[in-house]
Amino acid sequence: MRKPFNPLQALILKAFTEGLFHDAEMAISSDQVVANIQRQFAMIEGRKPGEIGLILYVLCIVLGGPFFLMAGPEGRARRIENRLQRTQNDMLQDLARIRSIIYAGYYGHWEGVSEDDNRKNPVLQQIGYTLPAHRTRGPGETPVTYFPGRDLKHSDILAPDQIPEAADVIVIGSGAGGAVAAATLAGHGHEVLIVEAGPHYPSGRITHEERRMTARLFIDGGIQTSRDNDIVVFQGRCVGGSTVINNGICLRVKQDKLTHPHAEDVFASWAALGAPVDEARFIQSYEKVEERLGIEPAIEQSGRHNGSHLLRGWADHAASSGDQKDHQSPATWFSKNYGPRADGAACAYCGYCNTGCPYGRKHGMAQSYLLDAREHGANILAEAQVRRIVWKDGNAPRSASGVEVCLADGSRRVITARKGVVVAAGALASSRILDKSGIRNTGTGISLNIACPVVAWMPDGAPLHAWNEDQMTTYVDRGDFLLESHFQPPMSMSTLMPGWFGEHARRMKNYNHLASAGVLIPADRQGRLKGGRLRFKLRDDVELPLLRRALAALSRVHFAAGAREVYPAVARGHALRPGDDIDGYFEQAIREADDVTLSSSHPHGGNGRNADPAKGVVDLDCRVHETDNVLVTDASVFPSCIRVNAQLTTMAMAHYATAGDPFALSA
Repeated sequence: MRKPFNPLQALILKAFTEGLFHDAEMAISSDQVVANIQRQFAMIEGRKPGEIGLILYVLCIVLGGPFFLMAGPEGRARRIENRLQRTQNDMLQDLARIRSIIYAGYYGHWEGVSEDDNRKNPVLQQIGYTLPAHRTRGPGETPVTYFPGRDLKHSDILAPDQIPEAADVIVIGSGAGGAVAAATLAGHGHEVLIVEAGPHYPSGRITHEERRMTARLFIDGGIQTSRDNDIVVFQGRCVGGSTVINNGICLRVKQDKLTHPHAEDVFASWAALGAPVDEARFIQSYEKVEERLGIEPAIEQSGRHNGSHLLRGWADHAASSGDQKDHQSPATWFSKNYGPRADGAACAYCGYCNTGCPYGRKHGMAQSYLLDAREHGANILAEAQVRRIVWKDGNAPRSASGVEVCLADGSRRVITARKGVVVAAGALASSRILDKSGIRNTGTGISLNIACPVVAWMPDGAPLHAWNEDQMTTYVDRGDFLLESHFQPPMSMSTLMPGWFGEHARRMKNYNHLASAGVLIPADRQGRLKGGRLRFKLRDDVELPLLRRALAALSRVHFAAGAREVYPAVARGHALRPGDDIDGYFEQAIREADDVTLSSSHPHGGNGRNADPAKGVVDLDCRVHETDNVLVTDASVFPSCIRVNAQLTTMAMAHYATAGDPFALSA
């Protein structure tokens, strides 16, 4: 195995590990932590390991030169505390995030290959965690078993010597937007080729080794960030796209009794921007997708502790609130594309949705629309990155003749598109491809749903074992923000858990008594691509006050449900306790985005729909302005922030754009 970090960088990692754990009992050695980090980053493709290596040098300088030569872990810990934990300097706050890599190296410890090899995993034993294969399920519970028969096979993926010279329609991307578009177009009789940059990971190839799955299934191994490192952006990079590594949540932008009555009407906002949709037809697209995927509400069993904790806490909080918007807030179970239960494929609630479902129970694109596309004759080319669209000479409007792809062996070739091209590589990648293809104004007006976690310690009563549940089961729509239950397996939980040194270790040792949820706030059209990377700034007068208010509300919800301590994801890692001035705390603790852990799994916009070519990249039919055969069918066409999880609306938009066969008259 190659080692992405050289001996000096490894020394820095070891010294930092010893400083972070200086007053905590370690179940594995600091050398083993470094070995784990080396292994994880060796599996990450791209430039991210090199970027982290350079950051380690800067970290070493900031901590006083060769701090790994300082006497003892205690001295290193003091240096880390004084220069990183207590800082409000933006650069130092960015450097402090390296601790998440250390925690991932410790709590992501994995022995051998299988779950059985990890029966005595010392780190998992230390926090009282049981892997899914070793859990006991009682009568009436869903077994943690594989549901066979609906995965793409390796034989469904083209081999290097099978790549066609041409296809009628080339679809770039196999996620929510690309798969639905490909299946619909193939159903119209077009010969479709789907080109996916990532590898094929069928359910049987997915494991519960978090470090491997995040490295293999996510862009940048799950640590893709905005340019200033303020926001982590999670996106899938595999056949099926982000539907492989998401929680299967399916919410419409508005729906009676499931959306707050005072929430922004997204369709009305789009119309006001010059990008109306035919609402009746769009709802039909929602219904078609929901029917195909068998979408249904999560069952209480799958979120009996952590999901119910949020609903119980919200009910008590709202009952004591004088704000009418609290009383009007829907608080219920997510609808999801797991199952359907009638087929015997109900979610096994193993708690690992974000690193892929090994059981074939998540009804992602590789278990649904990509299969439909294959049945209609579509081909799938994996590990092939589209560089740009190739244009015919002398056409006005421009007409695509094919795409240039970079194959797994590094070679490049052009594949001809006889009728047209569909771009659906995700909000950021689609913008980059269109920009490299000479399309103007791409990568602007990008929106994010910003997530921020809050963990609660519930020491009284029996252990919650919230990890033995579906990761996300319930939500509250407050109108201006959402609260969502979520819980993570050990490695991921350690990286979002606030706290430093022994305090962080204490909180992780209380793993069985933790409940967790997060806030979701809209950040509307504040981002753009600069040099191919996302530049995104939260506004002092819009998003930051909303973030403080949402975090304060969630903290109160935790206390209403019985929490003894609450851990908001602030950089310094402080705890809140009953009776604290919650509003005052967040006002002081969060002055800018660097002060808190922020992420997004829902980037959208960048190539917005608009009737006016000066205001949007695609027209109202999702066709790129001034072209006659290029469509965009992913979340990048959303004209503004949709406020809720983007998966279902992305699928509906892809169906909406292709149901009428946009290539019917193409030669």
